[in-house]
Amino acid sequence: MCEFCHKHGEGRKWYLEAKNYSEDLMGDLKRRREILVEFFSRPERHLKGIRLLENLQKAPSLVRRAAIKGVVRRQKKHHYGQVVPIEDLERIMGFVNSVTRVACICRQATVRSEQRYCYAVSLLPSQESFIKIIREADIAYMNGPDVKGMEQLGKEDALDALRRHEAEGLCHTVWTFETPFIGGICNCDQSDCLAMRAAFRGKTPLFFKAEYVAEVNPDACNGCRLCLRLCPFGAMYVSAAKRKVEVNPASCYGCGICRSACKPAAIRLLDRSAVPAAAGLW
Repeated sequence: MCEFCHKHGEGRKWYLEAKNYSEDLMGDLKRRREILVEFFSRPERHLKGIRLLENLQKAPSLVRRAAIKGVVRRQKKHHYGQVVPIEDLERIMGFVNSVTRVACICRQATVRSEQRYCYAVSLLPSQESFIKIIREADIAYMNGPDVKGMEQLGKEDALDALRRHEAEGLCHTVWTFETPFIGGICNCDQSDCLAMRAAFRGKTPLFFKAEYVAEVNPDACNGCRLCLRLCPFGAMYVSAAKRKVEVNPASCYGCGICRSACKPAAIRLLDRSAVPAAAGLW
């Protein structure tokens, strides 16, 4: 399992441990609110940071490795993500209390227009934490997040939208805002997503691969290649002799979106730990 699963999930998928959403970081609530406001108010700053990482590839290897290590270490403390398949998003929707579709900060920076590909989620804290909120923050927290003027969705509507994003070839990711507090679900591609640009152009991982790896059943695969068009990580290829699609497990991020194009349902997800070629690759 990934590093966060061991640190924050007690050996389980960290993003499915509800207590991490509402209990672990109840302290210093005012500061967390300030962090969120600051994060979403300056999209151009994030783009500038990614461009610096891309330019860093021209630096001497020693300088490059040291800088990347420092960036990743800092991001894991504050804002880091992980790829998740749709079935885990369904589990997350089972225990959050609100979902709000918001403008994607990455696309505000890259395409300079409002594109609502991100979903803010929240979970009501326990009664003990409510008391702490009143004492340390303000009464506004009693009613949950302020979504006035925003696009609040029901859980089923949110899942339907996420499935549509999947059909577009967008990869689902969950993101922390002060780890391990999860604040949002994003839908990413390598062109517009700053984190993916950092990972593939800047060689700086800002998110983990999923806890899964895709596998193709050769008996069911009809060789149509539709799944290849959706894979955002180039992890799938075709055997010309066999006329079947295969998966490179070392390159697979386990997003599972390839399945949405597979009419014979020939693709399934396996636990990453059960695939020797992919276990330990994050």
